[in-house]
Amino acid sequence: MLRNVMPWNGSNHNVAELLVRHFATKPKPKMKPIELNTPPEQTQTITRVIFDVLKEHGPLTIAETWDRVKEVGLRGLTSKRHMKIILRWMRERQKLKLICNHVGPHKQFLYTTWFTKHNPSKPNNKLPENLTGKSPGHPKLP
Repeated sequence: MLRNVMPWNGSNHNVAELLVRHFATKPKPKMKPIELNTPPEQTQTITRVIFDVLKEHGPLTIAETWDRVKEVGLRGLTSKRHMKIILRWMRERQKLKLICNHVGPHKQFLYTTWFTKHNPSKPNNKLPENLTGKSPGHPKLP
């Protein structure tokens, strides 16, 4: 029974299909290291500010990190996209780590330093009401 199921025991037609399917798939491209275009002094200032924000305010999402960095008033950071590239660069150099927080069926990715203790029950890490599916205005009756 297994002889008919195995691709190499069938006709040459099945083997040809197997080879075509194998060589048709492309391998995942290798990711080259991120190269920042900013001057080293400016990169050092930006990374220090981002590191201090994450160290002080605990695990943060990208949006929360962007809000905190805007509050600081860092001039060298041009956009949220620029900050995301720098966060990826910092992760690559192992200055930060990315953790995944599961809240029900939702995932929340948080950036943190290697020295910050992660507490998933922290109220800052909760999802907004519209993502949790709970309505704040109508309490559940018994």
